[in-house]
Amino acid sequence: MKKLVLPEGKKKVLTLSYDDEVTQDIRFVEILNRYGIKCTFNLNSGTFGIKEKCVHYRNGVEVDHIKISKEQAKTLYIGHEIAAHTVNHLDLGKISDEEVISEVKNDMKALSEIAGYDVKGMAYPYGTFNDHIDELLKECGILYSRTVEDTNAFNIPENFLQWHPTINFGEKKFDELVDKFLDNSDYDSENPKLFYIWGHSYEFDAYNSWDRLEEFCKKISGKEDIMYCTNMDVYNMCK
Repeated sequence: MKKLVLPEGKKKVLTLSYDDEVTQDIRFVEILNRYGIKCTFNLNSGTFGIKEKCVHYRNGVEVDHIKISKEQAKTLYIGHEIAAHTVNHLDLGKISDEEVISEVKNDMKALSEIAGYDVKGMAYPYGTFNDHIDELLKECGILYSRTVEDTNAFNIPENFLQWHPTINFGEKKFDELVDKFLDNSDYDSENPKLFYIWGHSYEFDAYNSWDRLEEFCKKISGKEDIMYCTNMDVYNMCK
C-alpha cells in the first residue's frame, strides 16, 4: 500500500478534478488562480467548441453546456493539469476494447499537444469503470483515473486506476467535510489527509453557487500546512 509523502511542514493535501471543458471553466479558473488552488481539468479533445444545453442531473435545472475552443484550452489551463476524458465522452462500458483504446490514446495525444507535456491522467466518462477497463488504460499509458464514487474520506486510493474522490462540491456533506479536513486535532503523520473534490463548473450555474465557491476558496486557501496540488502531483507524491 502506497503512502502520501509530503514535504516537511505539510500535513495535508487539497486537489480538485473538473470535467468537460465548459465555458464556466473560465470564471472557475480565475477564482482558483486568485486563491492559489490547483485543479486537474479532464478534457474531451473531440468536442471543443460544441454548444448545447444540459439538464443538470441532480436538480433538473437546464444550464448552458458550451465547450471552450482548442485555442482557449492552450492558455486557460496553464498552471493546472490537463487530463484525458476520452475524445468524445463515450461510456467505456458500452464500446469495444479497440474503441476504448482509440478514444483514450487519441485523447491523450491531442491533449498532450495542447498541454505541452505528456497527458497520463484521466477521469472516467459517466463514471463507468471496471477491472478490465483498467487493463486497457494501462495499455494506453494512463497512470490514474478518477471515478464519481464519493468516499467522504481523506484517504489515498488503493488503486489509482479506480481513484474515488472525497466528494462533489454540490453534496450536502461538503461543508462538514471542509471543517473536518481543516481540523488538525486528528493529525496522523503516517496518513496525511487528502481532500479530493470533483465536479463540473457548469454546476456552479445550476446551483447558483459561485458565491459559495468563493467562500470555500477564502476559507481553505493560504494555509501553510496544506499543499495545493493537481491530481498528478498527488500521484507523484505517493511512494
